[in-house]
Amino acid sequence: MSEIILKTENLGISFGGLKAVDNVNIEIKKKQLYGLVGPNGAGKTTVFNILTGVYTPTTGKFYLDGEDLTGKSQETINHKGIARTFQNIRLFNNMTVIRNVLVGLHNQPEFKCSMLESMFRLPRHFDCEKRMRAKAKEILRVVGLEDERNFLSCNLPYGKQRKLEIARALATNPKILLLDEPAAGMNPHETEDLMNIITYIRDKYDMTILLIEHDMKFVSGLCDEITVLNFGTVLTQGDTKTALNNPEVIKAYIGG
Repeated sequence: MSEIILKTENLGISFGGLKAVDNVNIEIKKKQLYGLVGPNGAGKTTVFNILTGVYTPTTGKFYLDGEDLTGKSQETINHKGIARTFQNIRLFNNMTVIRNVLVGLHNQPEFKCSMLESMFRLPRHFDCEKRMRAKAKEILRVVGLEDERNFLSCNLPYGKQRKLEIARALATNPKILLLDEPAAGMNPHETEDLMNIITYIRDKYDMTILLIEHDMKFVSGLCDEITVLNFGTVLTQGDTKTALNNPEVIKAYIGG
């Protein structure tokens, strides 16, 4: 596991005179479970927003599989292979669980139909639809939601809505999956279940996963390596246990 899939070089962004992120350098290997941690306001979600095209960095660049994606649109970055979930769940609440996943599949080349094929309901249209539903059910099975596939997403309990958001991101066929506080608001049983699901996704799809999380037990149980941010800069990085035991990290979390 030595090939770098995601790399940032001196990444930074300022809002007015405030440097929200400054000189962040991260290298993530293929199939790695990597953590981005730090106190509230450290700049973690801002980094995610840069990597997904929500923000354009003021300084620096980032690369996916060696390709410079700095400043590209959100749609382009997603097509290239970066997908994410959000701190605040963003589902299509009045759509069923399976339709939320089908939305993520629509832009995949293997499920493309021409406008004429869809308008005139030609055999290829029905074949694409059948294969899409089969793929959506497979993804829902991975996150444990196949039985709820016909429920409205707004009727799912909170923990399952979190899993559905992961399933929808998976449907875009990413090379790297960015999870923004996936365990937030979950009870211990749900958190343990989610850890198992994330590990299974990594193994089943050869997926690289970068996650933000405040639950350090969750981070230490999952992540091979972490980067710790504080006030927008890198405090330390490396293997998870060593980084979390760094006195400067402890000081940043509990105060001086």
